[in-house]
Amino acid sequence: MQLEKYNIPVPRYTSYPTVPMWNQDQFSVDGYKQTLQTSFWENSKEVSIYVHLPFCESLCTYCACNTRITRNHSMEEPYLRRVLKEWQLYLQEFPTRPVIREIHLGGGTPTFFAPENLRMLILRLFEGAEKSPNIQMSFEGHPANTKATHLQALYDVGFDRLSLGIQDFDANVQKLINRKQTFEQVKEVMEAAREIGYTSINHDVIYGLPGQTLVTLNRTLDQVVGLSPDRIAYYSYAHVPKVKPTQKVYEAFLPSPEEKFEFKQFGKKRLVTEGYQEVGMDHFVKPTDELIKAQERGDLNRNFMGYTTDSSGLLIGLGVSAISGTWTGFIQNEKVVENYSQMIDQGQLPIVRGHLLTKEDLFFRKHILNLMCHFTTRWSITEIMHHGISINFELLYQLEEDGVIALEETGIRVLPDGREMIRIVCSALDARLNETNRSVLFSQAV
Repeated sequence: MQLEKYNIPVPRYTSYPTVPMWNQDQFSVDGYKQTLQTSFWENSKEVSIYVHLPFCESLCTYCACNTRITRNHSMEEPYLRRVLKEWQLYLQEFPTRPVIREIHLGGGTPTFFAPENLRMLILRLFEGAEKSPNIQMSFEGHPANTKATHLQALYDVGFDRLSLGIQDFDANVQKLINRKQTFEQVKEVMEAAREIGYTSINHDVIYGLPGQTLVTLNRTLDQVVGLSPDRIAYYSYAHVPKVKPTQKVYEAFLPSPEEKFEFKQFGKKRLVTEGYQEVGMDHFVKPTDELIKAQERGDLNRNFMGYTTDSSGLLIGLGVSAISGTWTGFIQNEKVVENYSQMIDQGQLPIVRGHLLTKEDLFFRKHILNLMCHFTTRWSITEIMHHGISINFELLYQLEEDGVIALEETGIRVLPDGREMIRIVCSALDARLNETNRSVLFSQAV
């Protein structure tokens, strides 16, 4: 990879258009509700649910998520009551009972909440809906506070997938990012989860954190591989201090772009050598994992929760800052807990912004998704006649000349050695990206 040439700010493309590029002027809540109705039937009444549980007892300074730092656990029940009321507001929009295809609990720290409160939340979500026979249920846990009681309570209501935020095991790195958990705590949680019956455990590991070296990173990977998680999300630290000012405190300790790229290559090689297979741009899974099977079938998907086998085109986000999406529209909830609560108490969906996709958006959304999941995409001559003027062909020609892609009349194929550049390739199909907004809103490609 030519770092000086291509290490520029670009989105991660968990959606298109990316959230900062949404057009508020053309958005209306009524318009979004229409897309909701259409998507409901197009997806055979199936919905995926993401619940954002924002509370954390301490601030991890690297984190770019929407969180509320508190040790006041009396906030749990009032917050969950409002999340469930928001779900009731969605049920009123649906013409009949939905079928829940997927539930994911994210944060923040979902295991901030008491096990009995999480159990209540899930049971109440199911009251107004049917449960798909192929339902997938997963949650994110902080190794330092995920107890066997959390694991058992959630398993009892259908969860069998767990994602643990490791980030890095090195004590100095953990101190710099204020993220503290020991190897022993992670091992204890994993052993308890497997004994209970969890079938898939994921580790999140970040490269490019302050204080990291190849030595410390290799030691972390030794420990991660030794625990043998089913999936490893090995992804780049996103440095966006203009968005998250807390990241400024350790800027002097960040690795250089050259070092960070070396970390990326080193980790990828290490994980593949250990028997994991790469899926997309940052996921590594065991050969029997269903993500591999989905990639082979050609139906791997990517959404705000990352790579998934879930084919539902209707995602309902519940809670502060949560994002919902149909194929033709997106909305985001209010980010402040008190404002969110007030809107819910007034009986209105807590929508503060959104985007209704144009025909051009839909064209680029399809092709960016294809590239992110399968590293190839095909278009028709008619599509290019209508939308080709918005493609950055100058960048594509450069990428072809540098051996990153094969550019053809009817599409793009990312070459094996060019897969590290997938975000850059996708940016050539981002009609809403420009030099002004990219530098403020997005992290570097490496």
